[in-house]
Amino acid sequence: MSTLETGTETGIETRIRTASAPGGRTRTAPHPLRSELRRGFAPWAGLAFSATVGIAMAMKAPQWQGSWGATQADLHIASTLLGGPLAAAAGCWHGGRERRRRTDELRASAARGTLAQFLMASLPVAAWIAAAYAVVAAGVFAATWPYASASRPLLSPALADAAFLVAMTLLGHVVGRLVAWRPAAPALAVCGYLALGVPTYGTAGIRHLSPASASDTGDLLPVWWQPLAATVWVAGLAAAAVLACAASRKYTALLPLTAAAVAAVLITQTGDRMWRDDPLAHQQVCDTSVRPHICVSALYPGLLPEVKAALSGLTQRLEGVENLPVRFEDLAGEPKPDEAQLPMLTPMGWTLVRGELTDPERYAGEAAAALAAGDPCEARLGDERASRVDSTVADWLGPSRVRDTIERDSLRWAQQNGDKKVVAGIEADGAARARLASMGDDERRAWLSRYFATADSCDPKQVPAL
Repeated sequence: MSTLETGTETGIETRIRTASAPGGRTRTAPHPLRSELRRGFAPWAGLAFSATVGIAMAMKAPQWQGSWGATQADLHIASTLLGGPLAAAAGCWHGGRERRRRTDELRASAARGTLAQFLMASLPVAAWIAAAYAVVAAGVFAATWPYASASRPLLSPALADAAFLVAMTLLGHVVGRLVAWRPAAPALAVCGYLALGVPTYGTAGIRHLSPASASDTGDLLPVWWQPLAATVWVAGLAAAAVLACAASRKYTALLPLTAAAVAAVLITQTGDRMWRDDPLAHQQVCDTSVRPHICVSALYPGLLPEVKAALSGLTQRLEGVENLPVRFEDLAGEPKPDEAQLPMLTPMGWTLVRGELTDPERYAGEAAAALAAGDPCEARLGDERASRVDSTVADWLGPSRVRDTIERDSLRWAQQNGDKKVVAGIEADGAARARLASMGDDERRAWLSRYFATADSCDPKQVPAL
């Protein structure tokens, strides 16, 4: 004697009891939720998410590897702007499964409640999307770990992103249940992308209702409640939609909807104040064994040896020279009167990639130019002699093969076209560099000391002759 209870793929429990089984044991089929998790559409949705977001992050790896802030900012944007619409489309496609298979009437006749059926069908996809996000996040953090020398990854923003993806999946499932249109899934993905992306171009506080509009800079940190408010906002909307669609008491949707409304008001009213400066962005680590001292941002302390090595030729040429700035600094804003600005290291992917300078020679040349010319006033820039002296000092401190090649090509072009003024200017620049290079060490140190004493002067007459 046996008993057979059957159901649909939406999660109705299936059991088979066989009296003739050895020892009278009851053989129970796997729980429907386990079957949904292991087979069907859900694993493919997770694979599609991990491939989409993983490839997007890999393509921009030079721009985030080496900074925890940049890593989490880029992961957040990729997960929300790309992963969010994909999660909604996956949920939408899965939500219309019974209609496509013409088993919706069988589902409606099941003993299990509509809300339980909804959750049994939608949660496996949401779980796979969240798991795929966790895998991508773990891979991204592992890729950053060898190159990041300060700070640490933050858990709360990552959890908020995972909650957002689950909410988008559930919202998509609701749309799939209600909209009997096969292209609904891709249409929802496009609409979701626009809904998430367009507000990021605004300036009002309402733009922060889009999770994709969060800070995308690595030197800003969310206040402690920002991830919580963002989660309540999106999760409240998703819960309200699910309850309105599947709950027997529709009015229960008002509770999560109210919570979402409160979170939305908090988010829009607070606006940019939901982020604060990273304290490390206002601090520096310095090497005081050379003059000028070399300081880099405390966000990237591991770069100090790299920067010192790039500037080694410059600091060697300045040994014994007086009236130098106290330090090279690497903070936002203008340097102090006794400081010189280092070339910008951020955003990553240009000057700096994976903890290494892409062109140390160019970096040293830019540092030399900042040291020699500083921030000269218009009167000094407009004087041909003073301007030539400034550029000569910068060229001698930070020689560049690229600059020499450009100068030779410019001279050849000017000679071929008979531009005597350009030829005379290039020849005068070369003669000035030759005079500085031909000086004895003591004579050059004395001349450079006089030069740096006038580096901040607006009077071109005070610049020593060369």
